[in-house]
Parts: sequence; structure tokens; C-alpha cells
Amino acid sequence: MTVNMLVFEYKDTEREFFQNNKFDDFNITFYEECLNEEFLDKIPQEQKDNAYVISVFINSTVSRAVVDAFKNLRIIATRSTGYDHIDLKASQKKNITVLNVMNYGETSVAQYTFGLIIALVRNIIPASKMIRCAETNVDDFAGRDLSKLTLGVVGTGAIGAAVCQYAHALDMHVLAYDINPKKELEEKLGLQYMDLNELLGHSDIVTLHIPYTGDNYHMFSKEKFEIMKDGSYFINTSRGEMVDVPALYEFIERKKIKGAALDVLTCESENFNCQSLSEKLGDIPLECRQEVEFVRKLAKFDNVIITPHIAYDTTDSVNYILEKTMNQIKTVIKGDKAYRIV
Repeated sequence: MTVNMLVFEYKDTEREFFQNNKFDDFNITFYEECLNEEFLDKIPQEQKDNAYVISVFINSTVSRAVVDAFKNLRIIATRSTGYDHIDLKASQKKNITVLNVMNYGETSVAQYTFGLIIALVRNIIPASKMIRCAETNVDDFAGRDLSKLTLGVVGTGAIGAAVCQYAHALDMHVLAYDINPKKELEEKLGLQYMDLNELLGHSDIVTLHIPYTGDNYHMFSKEKFEIMKDGSYFINTSRGEMVDVPALYEFIERKKIKGAALDVLTCESENFNCQSLSEKLGDIPLECRQEVEFVRKLAKFDNVIITPHIAYDTTDSVNYILEKTMNQIKTVIKGDKAYRIV
């Protein structure tokens, strides 16, 4: 049996994997675009009728209407840990298996997080621009020694734990918050678990590494930023929905927060799509308009780094995601047990 599969949000970094690995039992069609209701009309009806598997990433929106458009769909595989972009009730109603990828890119994201931390604390971005300025004082770029700073890690799952290990290697003082504290991290790394507000008040750098649940929407808003130490730094490589961007802008502008780095945003397609950046603000969907407006304002600051969700994006991490995705799909097709959301 040949399995008809549609892959959406196909990236150049994924191309090598599919070129180097043969999937003779699969007939795979690739789309660079996101899958959503608007894109359905651009997919040939024959593909929609025959698709047995679809694979998406987090910028797709697999709504009930999208699920219903694929008559013979049996598997939805998201190449991510998060799955809130998929209508699980609609999938379950049609007996469609939903798969995700757990714990990918721990080291890639942790390393990238520290790249952002060092870039902020050592003023690398503004310093790199000094060649363009005739009158620049190098003293303006004086930074701090990480070993003299306290890192607050919010969430000590696989990625957060890796961040703690790197911080320990750099002789940083590490504070942590997690609803399930890990005694082994305390014993091995000497980190200290505490209440979130207490952590915010004592940390020179706060880095966010918890999953988005819906209940923690805008977990970091004015209230939390107000608690943070004066002159502290904020990093988010987790999920954009947990950060109130207009509030962050306010605290950056006030210089309460000395610098911030965001690799994730709520409206990523609107914020990171080059075409969207040239559009008038009024043409952007209403629910994303305010965030896009303030992201553009934040991007003008030299002490703010915004990158397009690439913390995980190494060849090693991408290959792991794709290998795991394809293996899980094969397992389900064979009728064997696989970790699944639905």
C-alpha cells in the first residue's frame, strides 16, 4: 500500500533529510505554505480526497473545517511539541490519530538561549554596528561577567535543565521555578528552586522554558515585569503566547528591563513574513495587529533581539524531528502503539 502524505511548512533545512532517506511506501507532496482554511482551495481536490497523512508545523491552523476537507485522513503529525494549532475534538470525532514530537532540540535551544544571553549582556549587537558610526565610544559597550550574575530559569524540563547545566558550567548562580521541582538538578547543579515572584525579584537574567497550556497566556505581563529586578534581562525561546509584548515594550522603554531577546511570538506568520512587514498595519488580522505594532517598535531598540523561531533549527535537531515523525507515522500505519495526543 502506498501512503499519500502532504507535508506543509516545508523548509529548506528539511530538504536534505528527504533527499537522503527513501520512503518508497509513501507518495509525498510538499508545500512551503501553512495549512489553514484559506489555503484549502489551493490544494487539488484529488490530493485532499486521497491524503492519508498530513504533517504540519506550528504556523498551520488545522481547524474543524480543515479536518473535514480531507475525506480519508487518518493521521495528523505535527513536527512540534505543541499541538494547540490542531482541533483535537474534530480529529477525535473522525478517529484521526494526532502525533507530536516530544523533547526535541534540547541542546540546540539551550545553546541558542545562551547565545542570546551573551549577545545581550555583552552588548554584541550595538557593538557590531559601531563601524557605521564615526563617533562611538567603546566604553558604551561595557558588559557584565556571567559568573557574577544570577540566572532565573522558568521551567526545568528537558530544555530548561540543559540551560541550567550550561549556566552551572559558566559558574552562574542559578535559581529555578517549576511546578515539579527536580531534586536531581538541585543535587547535581546546586540550583535553588523557589516561588516565581521570588525568582523574578532576585534574577539578573530571566529565561522562559515552559510549555504553553492556554492557562498561562500572557504569563509575563505588566505584573511580572514590574517584579523583575531593575536592569535585568528577559529571554523567551519557549512560546510567544506567554508574553505580553506591549507590556514588555513599556518596560524596555522605561529601562526597567535592560534588554530582551525573543525567538517566539504569538502571531509568527504576521511578524516573520517579509510580505506582511511591508503591509499596512490595518491589513494585518485584528487579533495580531497590536502585537505586530509593538514588535516593530521593539525591533528598533539595540538592546532587543528578535529572531524568527530558529532556536531549535539545527541540522541535527531537524533530522531528529523528521526521523521521529516518520517513524511514528509508520508505527501507527502498522497498527502498533505509538505515543499520540489523540
